[in-house]
Amino acid sequence: MTDLVFRDAEVVDGTGAPSYRADVAVDGGRISAIVQEGAAAGCQRPTARRVMDAEGLVLSPGFVDMHAHSDLALLRDQEHGAKVAQGVTLEVLGQDGLSYAPVDDRTLAEVRRTIAGWNGGGPEDTSVDFTWRTVGEYLDRLDESGIAVNAAYLVPQGTVRMYAMGWEDRPATDSELTRMKRLVAEGLEQGAVGMSSGLTYTPGMYAPDAELTELCRVVARYGGYYCPHHRSYGAGALRAYAEMIALTREAGCALHLAHATMNFGVNEGRAPELLALLDEALAGGADISLDTYPYTPGSTTLVAVLPSWASEGGPEATLARLRDEETAERIRHDLEVVGSDGCHGVPMDWRTIEIAGVTTPSLAPHVGTRPADWPTARRLLLEDRLGTTILQHVGHEENVRAIMRHRVHTGGSDGILQGLKPHPRAYGTFPRYLGRYVRELGVLSLEECVAHLTSRPAARLRLPDRGVVREGYVADLVLFDPAEVAEGATYASPRTPPKGIPHVLVDGTFVLEDGRRTQAVPGRTIRRTPAAP
Repeated sequence: MTDLVFRDAEVVDGTGAPSYRADVAVDGGRISAIVQEGAAAGCQRPTARRVMDAEGLVLSPGFVDMHAHSDLALLRDQEHGAKVAQGVTLEVLGQDGLSYAPVDDRTLAEVRRTIAGWNGGGPEDTSVDFTWRTVGEYLDRLDESGIAVNAAYLVPQGTVRMYAMGWEDRPATDSELTRMKRLVAEGLEQGAVGMSSGLTYTPGMYAPDAELTELCRVVARYGGYYCPHHRSYGAGALRAYAEMIALTREAGCALHLAHATMNFGVNEGRAPELLALLDEALAGGADISLDTYPYTPGSTTLVAVLPSWASEGGPEATLARLRDEETAERIRHDLEVVGSDGCHGVPMDWRTIEIAGVTTPSLAPHVGTRPADWPTARRLLLEDRLGTTILQHVGHEENVRAIMRHRVHTGGSDGILQGLKPHPRAYGTFPRYLGRYVRELGVLSLEECVAHLTSRPAARLRLPDRGVVREGYVADLVLFDPAEVAEGATYASPRTPPKGIPHVLVDGTFVLEDGRRTQAVPGRTIRRTPAAP
C-alpha cells in the first residue's frame, strides 16, 4: 500500500500552468500518483497507510534557495528551522566565492576567519569539526552528519585563488592559473554544480577577466554554471553585468547572476536597463538565469566595504593598516570621497549602514545601531577583529519588483544566519514572495511565483526529477495556505518564523508537520556527476 496521500490539494505543479485540485500520493520518497478531481470514470482515488486532508492548501514542489549561506549551519544545527519553516527543500552553498573547500590547512584557517561574520566558524568556534579539505570530503561530511534539507555546492573561486596564490593583488602566473584550474576541475569532478565568485570580496576580486574566463572554460567543460557576485551593484553596475555576460559568452559557460539587484541612488529606477541587457543577451543565445531576494537592504560584513587594497595580504594585514593612522586616513578618503570598490564605487553614506552582528560578545550593544562616522566604524572593525556584519539600506522597491518578474528569475535568500540581528531575508524570503508579492501586491501570479522558486532553479541545476509535481518525481513538497502564508521575520524580530506553511517534505519524509519541526534529517547532497571532459 502507498505510504501517504494528500487528499483534495490545490496543486500548483511548478511549471507555471494553472493550478488544479487533486489527490497526490507519495510512496518510497517519490510521487507515485496524481489523480485530478473529475478524473475519468474508473480512475480510483489513491489509498494509503496515511491519508491527510489538504483541503484549502496549495501543494507545490519544495522551494530551492539558489543563494544560501548555510555551509556550516547545516552541520551545526540539524533542525535548520530557518529554511525548513519556509518550505525550502534544497539550498545551493559555496556562494560569493568564499567557502570551506577546497582548502589546505593555511587556507582553511584564513577562510574561517574571513567569513566568520557570515557563518560563524571563526578561530574560537568549536561547534564544527573541520576534518575535510576537498569538495568531495565536505559533501561526504554533510551526508554523514544528516542534514535537514538537500544541498548543492559551488566551487568558491576566491577560496581557490587564496589556496593557489594567497592574498596578492596581481595576475596569476601560468603555474598558479594551472593550479586553480585543476582545483576547480577536481571540485566539479567531486560533485560541485558550478563555480561562484565574490568580485567585491578579497582575494577573489583581484582576479582579472582573463583569469576568470579560463576558470569558466573549465566549468563549461563539466556542464556547470558560473555564479558571480559581480564587481559592482552600484556605480557601473550595468558595466559589471555586461562584463559577466561577455566573459561567460567567451568561455561558453552558463551564467547565473547572484542577487541581481540595482542598488544605491545612482541606480534608482534603472532595472529596465538591466532587463534590456539580459534580453539582448538571451536573444543572442546566452544561457543566463538570476536570483533575487524580495527586500531592499543588502547584508554583508563591514570589512567588505573597504577598498580592496586595504585587504591585500589577508586579515592580519588589514588590521595592521587600520591601526596605522596615515593608512586609515587613506581608507577613509577612498570610502567617503572616492567611493571604494568594496562599496561598489559609491561614496559611503554612514546613514545606510546598520550593525547586524558582532563576533565579540562585549560589542553586542552596537547591534542595531548605525555608525556615525569612519572613526566609529574603524574602532568597531579593530575591536571585533573584522567580524562585524551589517545591513546596507541601499535598495529600491521598484527595481526589486521589476527584476522578479523576469522570465529567468529565481529566488535566493542570501540568508546570513549569524548575528544578533540578521537580515530577515534569512527567515522570510520564500513566504514573503508568496504573501506580499503574490497575494497582496499581485506582482506575480501564484503559478508564476511557484515556478520561479521551483522548476526554474531545478532546470539551472539540471535536476531531472525535482522541481515539478509529477508522477515519478522526488517528493520534495511544501503545503501552504495561500490566504495566510506570510513571513514572520521583521527587521526588529528577524528570526520570527513564517505562518501559513504547515507541511514540508524532503525526499518524501516530513521535516515540518502541522507546523512543527520533526526530528527527521532526510536531506542529502545533490551532486553533479559530469562526463569526463
